[in-house]
Amino acid sequence: MTTPGINDVVRIQEGGLEHPAVIALVRQHLASAADHSPPESVHALGFERLRLPGLRFYTAWQGDELAAMGAVKRIAADHAELKSMRTADAFQRRGIAATMLRHLLQVAADMGCTRVSLETGSMDAFAPARALYARFGFVACAPFGDYREDPYSVCMTRML
Repeated sequence: MTTPGINDVVRIQEGGLEHPAVIALVRQHLASAADHSPPESVHALGFERLRLPGLRFYTAWQGDELAAMGAVKRIAADHAELKSMRTADAFQRRGIAATMLRHLLQVAADMGCTRVSLETGSMDAFAPARALYARFGFVACAPFGDYREDPYSVCMTRML
């Protein structure tokens, strides 16, 4: 495994849920969510839900190494939700999450959405994610869609 750097070229592609590295990262994402939240507060998507119509799943690669994943789900004609954003451990704190987030926001804009929202955890383990979203202009909001008030969740939104 090479040491990834922020200046390395990142290739983002749609799909790829069958790739072994992607399967491993989705499983890690689900396990981490379960480690930090009670079952009723885990909103991470498993493989079946990541394949649902209306959801666009992306992976980011540096060379042959999976760096990150993320998805965009349309929840209304003008409103999208970010789902399953996760950076592989070897690529954390190297700008990959910001690259993926920029891409997902562009996908939402290309879909004709004017608003993008997300749900993330309220615990300390999710602080880096909340900070990233805040740097991109996301602000805390009331629960949207099927989300309900939950001390383990933080909902955030921004206009495009």
